[in-house]
Amino acid sequence: MISLVLALLLAAQPLAAKPAHGTVRTDSLYASALGATKHYLVYLPPSYDADTTRRYPVAYYLHGLYGAETDWVEHGHLDAAMDSLIAQGMPEMIVVMPDGDDGWYTTWNTIGDYAGCVADSTRKEPASTYCVRWLHYDDYIAHDLLQHVDSVYRTIGDRAHRGIAGLSMGGYGAIALALQYPSKWSAAASHSGVLSPMYVGPHPFEGAPVYATTFDQITAQWAGDPGGVRWKTRRLAFGRDLPAWRWRDPAHRVRVILDRPTSPETPLPALYMDVGRDDPVADDTRVFHAELDILGVPHVFAEYPGAHNWPYWSAHVAQSLSWLASNIAR
Repeated sequence: MISLVLALLLAAQPLAAKPAHGTVRTDSLYASALGATKHYLVYLPPSYDADTTRRYPVAYYLHGLYGAETDWVEHGHLDAAMDSLIAQGMPEMIVVMPDGDDGWYTTWNTIGDYAGCVADSTRKEPASTYCVRWLHYDDYIAHDLLQHVDSVYRTIGDRAHRGIAGLSMGGYGAIALALQYPSKWSAAASHSGVLSPMYVGPHPFEGAPVYATTFDQITAQWAGDPGGVRWKTRRLAFGRDLPAWRWRDPAHRVRVILDRPTSPETPLPALYMDVGRDDPVADDTRVFHAELDILGVPHVFAEYPGAHNWPYWSAHVAQSLSWLASNIAR
C-alpha cells in the first residue's frame, strides 16, 4: 500500500524540464572583399526554430591566429556556455563565428600573393578554404558578413543589437573593428587581445603607455616573439611604416572618435577586456586599459589567473557573452 501511494505521488509530480539547447550550423558566403567563399558557424538559440516570427540580437565571435571558425565551439564550448546562460535567464541571441584566416581582421598593407598561397604545401589548411584574392578582412567582416547574416537569419539588424568579441588576434579584431566601424557595433569584447601594437615600453607594464616613434622601435619590441610567427603575419598585415601601424592601433582609433563630432546614434562602442595574469601578451591589454583610463573612457577590465590558452578562454567566454547580452539584448 505504501509503495502504491508513493508511486501515485511520484506520478503526480511534474516532469523536470530538460534544458533547452540551441543549434550550431555551418554556413558559407561569397565575400566580395576577399574574392573567396568563406565558411562560418552560427549558434541559433533554443527558440529560433519554434518561434519563426521572432528576431534576435547577434554577436560575432572572432578566432585567433592560426585558428578557424570552429574554434569557439570545439575548444571554447561557446554553444554550451550559451545554453547554460539562457537557462539561467540571459536573453537569447544569435552568435556568428566566421573564418578570419590569419588576416588580423584588417585590410593588409602588403600586396598578397594568391598564386604563392595556393602553391604552398607546408600549410595545414587547404588553399580552397584559406587563400583569398584580396586581403580586405575588415570589409569582409563589417560589410559582406553582416549583410549576409542579416539577410539569411532573423537578426535585429541595427547597431544597438549587434556586438563583437574575440580572442588574441580576434580580440584585437573585435576592438579594432568596432572602433573602425562604430556605426556597426555598439559593444566589443576582447579576451587576451593583442591590443597595443604601438607600445614599446618596459615589460611588465609600469603604468605609463610608451609608444613607438620609429618603425625600428616596433621591430625591436617584437624581437622576443617566439619563432616570429605573430610578428611575421602582423608585419604583412600592418605593413612596414609607422603611419600604417598607427592607423590600426585601437588607442589611436579611440582618440579619433573622441576628437571628431559624433551623432547620438554612433557613440563610442561599449568596451570589455580581460586577460590572464600569466599571459605573455598581457601587457597589450593592460596598456590599452591604461590608455582608456587616461582618456576618461568607461570600460570593463579584469585580470584572472591563467595564460594564453583555451583553458583560460573557455573559462571566461560566458563572461563576455553575458556582458554583450547586457548591452545588445536589452
